[in-house]
Amino acid sequence: MNIRHHLDEATLMSYAAGSLSQAMALVAACHLSMCPECRARAQASESIGGMLLEGLDPVDISDDALDAVLAAIDKEPEVVEIIREPVRTESDVPMPLADYIGGSLDTIEWKRIVPGVWYYDLPCHTKGVSRLLRIAPGKAMLPHTHDGNELTLVLRGSFSDEIGRFAAGDIADLDDQIEHQPLVDSEEDCICLVATDAPLKFTTLLGRIMQPVTGF
Repeated sequence: MNIRHHLDEATLMSYAAGSLSQAMALVAACHLSMCPECRARAQASESIGGMLLEGLDPVDISDDALDAVLAAIDKEPEVVEIIREPVRTESDVPMPLADYIGGSLDTIEWKRIVPGVWYYDLPCHTKGVSRLLRIAPGKAMLPHTHDGNELTLVLRGSFSDEIGRFAAGDIADLDDQIEHQPLVDSEEDCICLVATDAPLKFTTLLGRIMQPVTGF
């Protein structure tokens, strides 16, 4: 697998620190399970964080501090741990995603948005979107930018946009500075794992009309 598009440094640091949302962390973990380069970078980020913690001066804490921390942990949604080894299922489903859908992309009960575009929502606690997106060859998303961040990991097929071409294992790590229109350029359906932390900003009238239908 020749992966050309990777997680940016800020996303990796946030992931290592455990500050990504559950949906964003799931996409990052799936990419890490496929990408040895990003796994190495994630481990380096962990090491940097550990050294920074070691350099902090100790402080006094209250007697009930441990109970407070444990109570706070119980309230937090499940997070995805950093993948340190290339853990994969026998299919093209990364192991972190297999915990949500099983081991096959071919048995998913897809829902159609418009002809040639299907989705499957994932049960992640997020303010934005957490879903699998399946788009037929030659179909394109409506042009858009972002109010927040978007992570899109290609699991099958490929697409091209203003940034470049994304194939299996590639991840698009985008912020509100990017406007693009992904077009599926593979001969098979393109299946992506997508997470956003805010609604998309469609840049055409058709996009704004269709936004309630798309769920983005």
